[in-house]
Amino acid sequence: MGRKAGVEVPLPDIILRSNDFTQQEYSNRKTGVKFHLSFFSTLVDEKVVQRDILPFLLERHFELIDDVTALVPMTGIEILDKPDKLEEKVLRGYLLLTVSTDPGKFALFETKEANVRAIAPPEVEFSVMGPKEAFVESISINTNLIRKRLPIKELVIEEIIIGTLTKTKVAIFHIEGITNSENVKTISDRIKAIDFDTIIDSSFIVQLISDNMYSPFPQLLDTERPDRVASILAEGKIAVLVDGSPHALIAPTTLGEFFSSFDDYYLNWILSTFFRLIRFFSIVFSVLVTPLYVAVLTYHYELIPKDLLTTLVSSRRVIPLPPILEALFLELTIELLREAGARLPTKVGQTIGIVGGIVIGTASVDAGLTSNVLLIFVALAALASFTTPVYKMGNTIRLLRFPFLLFAAFWGLLGIAFCLCIMLTHLIRLTSMNRPFLEPFYPPRLVDNKDVLIRFPFSSEKTRPLFLRTKNPVRFKSKNMKKLKELKDIDD
Repeated sequence: MGRKAGVEVPLPDIILRSNDFTQQEYSNRKTGVKFHLSFFSTLVDEKVVQRDILPFLLERHFELIDDVTALVPMTGIEILDKPDKLEEKVLRGYLLLTVSTDPGKFALFETKEANVRAIAPPEVEFSVMGPKEAFVESISINTNLIRKRLPIKELVIEEIIIGTLTKTKVAIFHIEGITNSENVKTISDRIKAIDFDTIIDSSFIVQLISDNMYSPFPQLLDTERPDRVASILAEGKIAVLVDGSPHALIAPTTLGEFFSSFDDYYLNWILSTFFRLIRFFSIVFSVLVTPLYVAVLTYHYELIPKDLLTTLVSSRRVIPLPPILEALFLELTIELLREAGARLPTKVGQTIGIVGGIVIGTASVDAGLTSNVLLIFVALAALASFTTPVYKMGNTIRLLRFPFLLFAAFWGLLGIAFCLCIMLTHLIRLTSMNRPFLEPFYPPRLVDNKDVLIRFPFSSEKTRPLFLRTKNPVRFKSKNMKKLKELKDIDD
């Protein structure tokens, strides 16, 4: 117990030493009962105190703590008989009320959150169509964004506190009756087992609970879109929200989900499939085009057509570097421009990216350090890598080019094939929350192929993903969809 201004406070002395801790003494004007309000001014909205709490405590008749619940027109008032939870509540932004005539009880008021960022459009997953709301750093607001999209009693939220210093709230969302209980238990047990001092963002949890921390591939999908979270919950997956983070985690996930944008569901299925295929081939092109250039020019001249060979010879006539060093020079230059553009202020970063790319590219060709052909390939590869909808997977794609380049320089096309085998072996063994990461390709699930490379119409997606082992695998009844088709046929 500590003292401040001669008043007994049921809180540790170290809290009373903080400059932002406030305690004020008042007297009820009708009964003369003295009461004290204790709170952190940086955590509590003082306008709420002055407007919604203090006038009722001063003007209305009360003598005991139990009278407060009927006296103050607020929700979230807690009455405690023991002081063991007071420290945690006050540090969470609650206002503490103590009354001189009732020293054994304490009242806590949940005030509105201060300094919360307003809901804004998504920045990373921006889309022309669909909702324009994104998660913010407040877990209560994020929960509201999900609840209003899934107003069902089966939506269950489990809250866990982790982080020995930060005491971060983590909420696990799932729909009872659909989501597999084993998946929920796996994620819940792993999060509860986290013993780390600071949990600042959801990215910390990803690194701590992933099945394979040594894999460059992200094993949990993160999103800033509430509509996407509502959709995956309806599929039978699990969402994890972290207080202070504007991104939700989705688990378990598969490789195919990292190459599909949620915009695909707002477009016709034919257009969505076309864009997905473009995205997929762009990623393959981005990873393999530079290694193929190095392998062909180093070991496999016979694969080059005669007309193209003349162009390559003329472009490399004055270049003193071997293909591998030429490729590494350009690839590292592109990465430097990306990092510089990302770390600088927005407008300056855009200028550096555009002007720097043009100047360095032109100068390197004129100086005879690189060829025109390779410069075009590297620029196209960088452009193709930007088609990846998920930022973390985009970083993985950027990294993968370098081992492919080294294998291509050592063993040519055989090296590329060998590196590809290593990557496929790794992906086959990789799991996400104990579920296969490469599904539905391995193990093969023909039913789940309806929403990977090709997005089938909604009428064809009758069942939820098979690998999730949901309690209720059926999304809708076929007879109802047939009735809709009959109605459309009648209208025609």
